[in-house]
Amino acid sequence: MAGHSHAKNVMHRKAAQGAKRAQAFSKLIREISVSAKQGLPDPAMNPRLRAAVKAALVANMTRDTIDRAIKRASEAGQGEGYEEVRYEGYGPHGIAIIVEALTDNRNRTGGDLRSMFAKNGGALGETNSVAFQFDRKGVLRFKPAVATADAMLEAAIEAGAEDVDSDDDGHEVSCSVEDFANVRDALEARFGQAEAAKLEWWPSTTIDLDEDRAREILKLVDALDDHDDVQTVYANFEVDAAAAERLSAA
Repeated sequence: MAGHSHAKNVMHRKAAQGAKRAQAFSKLIREISVSAKQGLPDPAMNPRLRAAVKAALVANMTRDTIDRAIKRASEAGQGEGYEEVRYEGYGPHGIAIIVEALTDNRNRTGGDLRSMFAKNGGALGETNSVAFQFDRKGVLRFKPAVATADAMLEAAIEAGAEDVDSDDDGHEVSCSVEDFANVRDALEARFGQAEAAKLEWWPSTTIDLDEDRAREILKLVDALDDHDDVQTVYANFEVDAAAAERLSAA
């Protein structure tokens, strides 16, 4: 459960616990609506919308539900009232946390998150108070079956990517924000649509935590992740594999 993969691990753990499906769908639909409103309502011509649709399909949202959300956004203006806001702060043990949200009321969301940080031994800070400890990366994830590790590495480097991490779970390709569109288009042309393709915050350094301290951080991360306006949570801590497995099963 390290650095940039932290949010993914939390997502998997919450899914195993039966996280509220309606709330998850609401967040996905909000992202679809904003993506469709900010660009063309055609996933083929709108990379952000394409990524949002893919995430919804992975979460087992029906194509009809997705299509209706896109149609409402393009016709009725749904999504106009939402703005993207990044919140930053520190959790227990000096762990840096970045929260990405889509909100129609900054004061409400900011107040809620400030209270969550305070109640869980942390403090919400100002913009850029912790972002300097993270790097903004373009990230693509592919299923393991689409290519061998060597083939993915060769194609990714040729496309301009910075690194590839391949294991039994699949291939994770990272690149600079500036090269993201070119890398995405080149790899999807060769291997098909990625399981995920988006910009993420990766910690430049991580803090090693034992299981008890990691549990404290996860309490805060879970609270933040459960907020309706929160889309993604990133943190810069790391815990060993055995402890991560126990935390995931908790």
